Amino acid sequence: MEHTAAGPDLGLAVALLAAGVVAVPIFRLLGLGAVLGYLAAGVLVGPYALKLFDDPQAVLHVAEFGVVMFLFLIGLEMRPAKLWAMRRDIFGLGLVQVLTCGLLLSGVGIAFGLPWPAAVIGAFGFVLSSTAVIMKMMEDRGEVSSASGQRSVAILLLEDLAIIPLLALVAVLATIAPGAEVDTHAAPLWQTIGLAVGAVALVFVAGRYLMNPLFAFLAWTGAREVMTAAALMVVLGAALLMDLGGLSMAMGAFLAGVLLSESTFRHQLEADVEPFRGILLGLFFLGVGMSLDLNLVVASWQLIAGGVVSFMLVKSLGIYVVARLFRAKHREALHRAALFAQGGEFAFVLFAGALAGGVMDAQTAAGMTAVVILSMVLTPLAVMAIERLTPPEKESMDGIEEASDLHGRVLFVGFGRFAQVVSQPLLAKGIDVSIIEIDVEMIRAAGQFGFKVYYGDGTRLDVLRASGAATAEAILVCVDKQEAADKVVELVKSEFPHAKLFVRAFDRGHALRLINAGVDYQLRETLESALVFGRQVLLDLGVDEAEADDLVLDVRRRDEQRLEMQIAGGLRAGLSLMRGNIATTQPAPLVVPRKKAKALNEEAAETIAEKAE
Repeated sequence: MEHTAAGPDLGLAVALLAAGVVAVPIFRLLGLGAVLGYLAAGVLVGPYALKLFDDPQAVLHVAEFGVVMFLFLIGLEMRPAKLWAMRRDIFGLGLVQVLTCGLLLSGVGIAFGLPWPAAVIGAFGFVLSSTAVIMKMMEDRGEVSSASGQRSVAILLLEDLAIIPLLALVAVLATIAPGAEVDTHAAPLWQTIGLAVGAVALVFVAGRYLMNPLFAFLAWTGAREVMTAAALMVVLGAALLMDLGGLSMAMGAFLAGVLLSESTFRHQLEADVEPFRGILLGLFFLGVGMSLDLNLVVASWQLIAGGVVSFMLVKSLGIYVVARLFRAKHREALHRAALFAQGGEFAFVLFAGALAGGVMDAQTAAGMTAVVILSMVLTPLAVMAIERLTPPEKESMDGIEEASDLHGRVLFVGFGRFAQVVSQPLLAKGIDVSIIEIDVEMIRAAGQFGFKVYYGDGTRLDVLRASGAATAEAILVCVDKQEAADKVVELVKSEFPHAKLFVRAFDRGHALRLINAGVDYQLRETLESALVFGRQVLLDLGVDEAEADDLVLDVRRRDEQRLEMQIAGGLRAGLSLMRGNIATTQPAPLVVPRKKAKALNEEAAETIAEKAE
């Protein structure tokens, strides 16, 4: 008897996953980013290339939940107070950018011969940038939490909110479109707005008063898999409520994340949702790539190419001007213009509504959809081009003096937290010090605490001369990069051998390099604080004070002996002097009388005793 199994085609699922697995690492290695890799893979396996998939919309409907979960995780990082602090960027910067770019692009659409209703909807559809593309690119670059990244998030939130009035605009334009039929069953505008407000209120109440008790109860039961199911229920439930209210599902998930950002279960929720977010977001980009109608692009390539270039350039120009009006620096404005130059997933919703209402014909809707998808494909390349072609902005030197003709008895090269502490006993003694630093913000911050710090790069010989290295009795190298420290040491040993050279070391390997270079003194930056820290732990665990001192001295002595062995035998020498927590025979304590230990390392012992007091 023949049996026919009904169910998902595993071959297609494997092909879809394989396309992403192969394409993304290749594009990452080429420096093109994961987003472009997913988009290219989608184009390849879609209905217009290899034809492995003939219904991209089915993939997009499922994969849209990746964007939803992405926004939920972003919301978890946005405390309500933080979101409130962003209100000016959301309703100021975001609103001005959307309106400005929408008006400019409407003119472009009319110039291409579109009727003005279609031009307006096409323009504002293109204005709504892709949240998925932008957030993914910022996440890959670690920009989400930066000041410029937060402004970009604010703009995206406003664009998500803009979908409601734009859908209402489609309904209004549908009533005046040629040959359009008025839908007498359509809900009035006040009812649509009321439904949206009700959905937001319901999500707010549930997130504020129901979620914590629910997760507390589930945690009490100990059902780990149910906690994961509840996390997904919260994300998808908030998205569903917003969708029913006419808002975007992504906005619902974001709001749910914000309301749960102060929950004691925030980290658990993040861990539960993260695996689903990653795979579904990749699936979304694959679906977008599949949706690109290559036949239409080939048939109307001149018109579509012109549309892509015109829309992206004009939108970028509008974004740049708005950013500069809101006092963004030139480089940030350029970066934002490239990042937001594309259309987004909301355009598909608007264009579908415009097609159904007679505002756009089928050919215009398909052409605008192709323009949006191609712009999403080109955005990662545009961002890369901007980053490579525009040099980093020079920091303002207002109020900053460059090192010139300094004559301090002690010269500090670098003045971060380490050097600031080192300076205190010297200043208390009244020793004249000169300080140079390359970080302008650090110089300004130090000035607020009473330090006169000069701008200067200690890795340059001319700067060292101008800073008084030729007459300084001691040069203290406290920079925060090993390579820079090594370069300064090399210059000082070669050109200013009379000066005593004290250097902040980063780890044992760096300490060994400094010793071999012949510095007068080096100290690993965490050594002393770690020993004092460990001693205090022993005391709080009930260890006698004298015994704690002996144990710390024993650790110090072993560390010194190991360092001596490493100078001769390399970094792995002296491992037998280290204690580990693996169950093996431990090295016996070094029996050193306290007086002898103090004589061997008097300064270190005194430091321990003083800090212990």
